[in-house]
Amino acid sequence: MYQKILVATDGSSLSQKAVSSAISLAALTGADLVAIKVIPHYPLSYFEAGLALQAADVSRIEQQWADESQSVVDEVQREAHQLGVKTLTVTVKSDIVSEAIIAAARKYQCDLIVMASHGRKGVERLLLGSETQHVLTHSHIPVLVLR
Repeated sequence: MYQKILVATDGSSLSQKAVSSAISLAALTGADLVAIKVIPHYPLSYFEAGLALQAADVSRIEQQWADESQSVVDEVQREAHQLGVKTLTVTVKSDIVSEAIIAAARKYQCDLIVMASHGRKGVERLLLGSETQHVLTHSHIPVLVLR
């Protein structure tokens, strides 16, 4: 059925549901798993670049984000290993999460994307956007959304 499943995670409890489901599905179908965590390029603030950060601070924050992201995908790999699922972990720097997920699915030749949706509605959805919605509408492979 599926040969390679990409699961997107941000480390939240909601995305953990997607991770667990993706691992179970991979175990059932004999598919490999690609676990991805997208990291922003630079620190954002409420001041829209009005708060000057020293280059060393930016580097330190980006390294902290990279380390935390690697820990998140490493945990997915440990969980998948317990069920005998072969897993590739990927961290990607991008400010457009949905595009990074779609690009990774294409790069690693995945035939299914699994991700969570926060289910935001109304003004909150308008203001915050929906990475899941963007993946759903722009992906050329099936997307399984969990809430």
